[in-house]
Amino acid sequence: MFKRIIKMLMIILLVCAILGLLVLLVPRLVTAAYAHGKIYPPADVPVRRVAIVFGAGLTRGGKPTPVLVDRVTAAANLYFAGKVEKLLMSGDNRFINYNEPEAMRQLALSLGVPTDAIVRDYAGRRTYDTCYRAKAIFGVTQAILVTQAFHMPRALYLCNHLGVDSVGVDADLEVYRKSALLYWNLRELPATTSALWDLYIGHPLPVLGKYEPIFP
Repeated sequence: MFKRIIKMLMIILLVCAILGLLVLLVPRLVTAAYAHGKIYPPADVPVRRVAIVFGAGLTRGGKPTPVLVDRVTAAANLYFAGKVEKLLMSGDNRFINYNEPEAMRQLALSLGVPTDAIVRDYAGRRTYDTCYRAKAIFGVTQAILVTQAFHMPRALYLCNHLGVDSVGVDADLEVYRKSALLYWNLRELPATTSALWDLYIGHPLPVLGKYEPIFP
């Protein structure tokens, strides 16, 4: 009797583990399949008026992290190539000493991007928020998304399903550490599941405000 109970418990635990894994893996596979065919090399990406650049954290000194440097650099390259007219720098600015959009702007300026080509979104706290606000606040209906390959499927899925017709350009300009890539890809599993929950079930409203279209 005791052995049968233990066996039943083991089966239940195994089933729960499999279901939990599916909850994490299926959204990732769905978004990856959706993104297929929507990611282009910089030279081949269709022209869009706006590139959306997603925040990726700052160092303790307030400078963009290496991942964010690559995103801003890739976006600047798109601007210089005539692929976009404006760069929408979206990041977190909840705290006085933490201002992602401004750090991104300063880096873009140092790369030669003119100030009037840069728009800052100070409430892009999450990918969902960035995509939502791109249309709701800035009037963006088409865009090139600039982020790394590990993040691109979630970004493309969210933006397209939130009303921004989007294609992507990977910003993998440097060779990242394998440990970092593993961590980022594992982090995408719960992040993607959470994103689809928000999109289809939770429907959270990000921080909103006055409508300020990039192109009046």
